[in-house]
Amino acid sequence: MAMVTILYGSNYCNCNWSHKLFNSNNKILHPSPLIVSASSSSNNNDNDAVSTKSGTSARGRRLLKVREEKQQREYDRVHKYPSWAKVLEDACKDDNELRAVLGDSIGDPELMRKRVEERVRKKGRDFSKSKTGSVLAFKVTFRDFNPLDSYIWFELFGSPSDRDVNLIGSVIQSWYLMGRLGAFNSSNLQLGSSSMEHPLYDADKGFKVMPSSFHDISDVEFQDNWGRIWVDLGTADYFAIDVLLNCLTALSSEYLGIQQVVFGGRGMGDWEEGMTSPDFGYKYFKI
Repeated sequence: MAMVTILYGSNYCNCNWSHKLFNSNNKILHPSPLIVSASSSSNNNDNDAVSTKSGTSARGRRLLKVREEKQQREYDRVHKYPSWAKVLEDACKDDNELRAVLGDSIGDPELMRKRVEERVRKKGRDFSKSKTGSVLAFKVTFRDFNPLDSYIWFELFGSPSDRDVNLIGSVIQSWYLMGRLGAFNSSNLQLGSSSMEHPLYDADKGFKVMPSSFHDISDVEFQDNWGRIWVDLGTADYFAIDVLLNCLTALSSEYLGIQQVVFGGRGMGDWEEGMTSPDFGYKYFKI
């Protein structure tokens, strides 16, 4: 039952609503009450239950705040994520080289920016080149390679420009000319095994060594992003291949980007024999 507390100055009384506030002469005991306050006999647990249901309890307010903060973070991620960072993320799906540059920074715009800036510092700020080098080492494989009758294949990251064809063609041409002149002859490596503090070279010995030279080579051909040359290394030693790979490593890193080099094999990618029309992506460099 509800209780009523009536205050009259410094006096107060608690009474049940079922009793009238009269004396024996039916006169009101205190005709001018100053303050009337009501209190419920319900316990605190009932109040907490009502507060919880209405979401105004301390725990409810904390949960509501957590949800609001989570929604705000999600909103910021979707609406405030830099557009350039989103472009880089999408590009990584189809670009292995870009994915290698960004690494584990994807999702962190600030770290992504630092990785790109580091890449720019290493490669310079000249973006006018039609191709840039690759930060990835190209793959090297051998498929029944016969040094007297085999193709050497090059897979680039994209279709080469005329400049790229001239670059890789010039490297192959220089390599062939050195081989044709007997440069790759392990029978005469005098300085390679001597001390350079007091180098000595026996010209007569070098003159008497049996010549070792390339026999033949084809023009450099390209169909889309695949290129090839046919070689007959003749009596040249195998370290001619090491020399070629050293040259291609620098070429790939600094200029045009090579995905892989394959020694041997009759066909690679979508290569089609006899397809020599420039309209279908065919290019060549005359050796």
